[in-house]
Amino acid sequence: MAGGQTVADNEQTEDGSVPAADAAAAPKGKRKLILIAAALLVVIGAGAGSWFFFFNHHGDEVHAEAPPPKPPVFVDVPDILVNLAGAPGERVQYLKIKVVLEVKDELLVEKIKPTMPRVMDIFQTYLRELRATDLAGSAGLFRLKEELTKRVNAAISPGQVNAVLFKEVVVQ
Repeated sequence: MAGGQTVADNEQTEDGSVPAADAAAAPKGKRKLILIAAALLVVIGAGAGSWFFFFNHHGDEVHAEAPPPKPPVFVDVPDILVNLAGAPGERVQYLKIKVVLEVKDELLVEKIKPTMPRVMDIFQTYLRELRATDLAGSAGLFRLKEELTKRVNAAISPGQVNAVLFKEVVVQ
């Protein structure tokens, strides 16, 4: 036998079929071919999916952009100076406060200006009932801000103030 061939390589059965060892190798080759084809399909599918999600612009559709939000409008409230409630015989303490009202548009400003005396009355009445301990810490100022917002909204109803903002708060 020449060329390094073995007797088993040249053997064929009488009916011309391949021996059993070669028959077992044929299914392994088909399995490898199926695995390679499946891997190739996965890679092609991943590439197509990423192109679809990241690069396909669906015919360059034009979406209407939302207009930019309007900046809020601020209304100055006159400075308020009140004496705080205290027990008899205690030193009198005062509260000086500068407040700004935040509203969403200019139309609401025109509705608030005629009601400003009512807003001032509500603020003064509420602030005179406070004690210095009610204003202690950031929690006290937060509660004060919430109460003033609630009261000004009641005064200018159906209008709505977004927030009451402090410019200055002094307790003496």
